[in-house]
Amino acid sequence: MEKELPIDILSSVQKPVRYTGGEFGSIIKSATETEVFIALAFPDVYEVGMSYLGFQILYYLLNKKQGIAAERVYAPWIDIESKMRENGIPLCTLETGRKLSECDIVGFTLQYELSYTNILNMLNFGGIPLLAIERNEDDPFVIVGGPCVYNPEPLADFFDLAIIGEGDEVLIELMECYKNWKKNGRKGGRLGFLHLAIQIKGIYVPSFYMAVYKENGTISAVKPIDDLAPSEVNKRVISNLNEIDFPDTTVVPFGKIVHDRIMLEVFRGCTRGCRFCHAGMIYRPVRERKPEILKELGRKLIASTGYNEISLVSLSTADYSCLTTLIHDMVDEFKDKRVSVSLPSLRIDSFCVDIAREVQAVRKSGLTFAPEAGSQKMRNVINKGVTEDDLINAVGAAFSSGWSSVKLYFMLGLPEETDDDVLAIADLVKKVQQKYFQVTGRRGAKITVSVSSFVPKPYTAFQWVGQDDIKILRHKQFLLKDALKIKNVTFQYHDAKTSVIEAVFARGDRRLGKALLLAWKKGARFDGWNDCFSYERWLESIREAGLDIDFYAARIREKNEVFPWEHIQPGIERNFLWREWEKAKKRQLTQDCRRGTCNGCGVCQKLGVNIIDWKSGEAW
Repeated sequence: MEKELPIDILSSVQKPVRYTGGEFGSIIKSATETEVFIALAFPDVYEVGMSYLGFQILYYLLNKKQGIAAERVYAPWIDIESKMRENGIPLCTLETGRKLSECDIVGFTLQYELSYTNILNMLNFGGIPLLAIERNEDDPFVIVGGPCVYNPEPLADFFDLAIIGEGDEVLIELMECYKNWKKNGRKGGRLGFLHLAIQIKGIYVPSFYMAVYKENGTISAVKPIDDLAPSEVNKRVISNLNEIDFPDTTVVPFGKIVHDRIMLEVFRGCTRGCRFCHAGMIYRPVRERKPEILKELGRKLIASTGYNEISLVSLSTADYSCLTTLIHDMVDEFKDKRVSVSLPSLRIDSFCVDIAREVQAVRKSGLTFAPEAGSQKMRNVINKGVTEDDLINAVGAAFSSGWSSVKLYFMLGLPEETDDDVLAIADLVKKVQQKYFQVTGRRGAKITVSVSSFVPKPYTAFQWVGQDDIKILRHKQFLLKDALKIKNVTFQYHDAKTSVIEAVFARGDRRLGKALLLAWKKGARFDGWNDCFSYERWLESIREAGLDIDFYAARIREKNEVFPWEHIQPGIERNFLWREWEKAKKRQLTQDCRRGTCNGCGVCQKLGVNIIDWKSGEAW
């Protein structure tokens, strides 16, 4: 175990609270009471990682188990990394200062593709060989999970196994498997443990598979080369959230983090069917928590953390069937304690001014909507299912109730998009301003327009399409920027170059591991941060690996092309996604299946899990 970071190093860096540990609510177990040490590693800075609800859940669940110690580690910012390396100080966990190389398991979350170089950097910094094939019997097992795990192939050389799907149950099963293997004298060595792990549903071991390529560079097949490896790895899914544990206490940070509040998960999954949305496909089906359980968790979390805000989180919180009652009850119960209840961005068609007004009773804030596209044509292409009137009516109701500022989210570079569709975003913003004048009789509505560039993702209807190249994306960004030179309108957009590299790794294959390693060796880390990202470094690394950036990002896929990720299954039928792509080109909508007709995505049938909707207190 390492000693604490020297005070001269901590005092010389930007945010020393990132590295001190010892926060209220952190859990420390002694070596004598621990059989398995797992480091939960988030490949970004502390304030980002501490805001990730998934790690809070896993930290709580793992540490409740006897014999298991879960400790946290985050990517050190570049200021402290250089000083630590100069002084020979390795990367260690926050709880006990344990070196990563001394842990039994190091588990990374794959939240976004531009964090992959941070994973390599943290492994190296923690004294763990980067390549799985080079790890010996004394090295930890490196595992990965999270949304990007549905195509982990670009990282296949670097991790030992992956958890596919929701980790609440399967991670505990994996830890118990490790304990038993350890008790049995580590029978069979590393390979022996991997053979035990692969028999747990939802576990993927990349070294047990081989990618076969065609002459044109596309995938012929990804096939198992070990007798115990299944041809497909299906995701693990929690059938009923009301029957599993959820944290009633969390680690409370010393400093400000991105989401510095209680996060209460109201449900998982979404069946709205937005055709660009990766999360909306891989997290199906919808499973709600009962409002009574949520209220009790809220009480316990307020008491144990001291936070004065509860955020009700999910992929589409406004779709929670009991939201009106839940909001009313929570606001009424907690307002005397000056605890507010907040919602993430609202769907336009789900907007209820009464709910919004009620959640503002304790603490005022702005409103956020996500139209995603400016024209009705494009909203139909992406299956957004809302109209211009929906947005104007929603903001009109908000302005009538006293709001004077709104934030609007859009995407550029979507399939079938033209310059007219881009300019339609500016037209829509002007109509929002006009609505404010119509409602209030004065001008001055403050509108923030935030625009991201479209990235085609696996297991979406747009997995076949080519991404716009950088010139086209920049053209659209500047076209919109000029059109939004309007008083009281703030325009925010991301660098198109980062979106291209994200697209490369989102739909990439195992050959990209070489490019990833080269980029890290050239200094790549924190690629999601503009001040650290270097497009030229990535171009050079991909070229030196013998690969073509356009092959991954810009190329249109054929209907029957085999994808690198299809041996890892969230349950979505390929034919369903192709039908959705065909409907997108025809501007046809697909209705939400939640309380209507099954659309044939295949998830419920393949995984044996049903939608759970507590509207009127009943499961649907």
